[in-house]
Amino acid sequence: MSEKEKYFSAKRITGLAVLLALVVVLQIWGGTIKIGATSLSFVLVPIVLGAIMLGAGAGAFLGLAFGIIVLIYGVTGADFFTSVLFTEHPIITLVLCLGKGAAAGAAAGGMYRLCRKKSDLCGVFAAAATAPVVNTSLFILGALLMSGTLSVHFVTEGSSVIYFLVIGCAGWNFVAEFAINLLLAPAIYTVARVAGKSFGK
Repeated sequence: MSEKEKYFSAKRITGLAVLLALVVVLQIWGGTIKIGATSLSFVLVPIVLGAIMLGAGAGAFLGLAFGIIVLIYGVTGADFFTSVLFTEHPIITLVLCLGKGAAAGAAAGGMYRLCRKKSDLCGVFAAAATAPVVNTSLFILGALLMSGTLSVHFVTEGSSVIYFLVIGCAGWNFVAEFAINLLLAPAIYTVARVAGKSFGK
């Protein structure tokens, strides 16, 4: 079997489909749990798992799916924060929603590949830590491009956009996502070891 056939094998595609279903379910379910203006991203867990088992490309694909769901919530008005940003800055919001998720998945896969040379477990923890860091960092950077909109709709008098983003909006969210990913890293490691051979890892 060639490398291309191995990469697109039925088992790998099935594994990706299962992880994609998890991304959809966890993002829809997680969207109901808010910290500040944003929702918790439990969805980063299957994204990291996909990046570890199937590579950075799969991580980017799963992250993109996550971003599409966030964008749909914004376009339909289901998420007020994203809806306001999309209404006033549709292109930036589109790029931000899709880009940060895809980048987080790809970065997790790349970090795992780099750090697994030391040990698989080290690679898993590095990947688990990388995803929320990249996701939150890009969110803050992208949101700063829309600081005027944030000031009008979300920032209270006497506060600042930076404080709102880092503390009130992304801060506690990031801490929760980071902790969830690291706490679940041993489980991710176990699943990756068991499933890795089946997916042609």
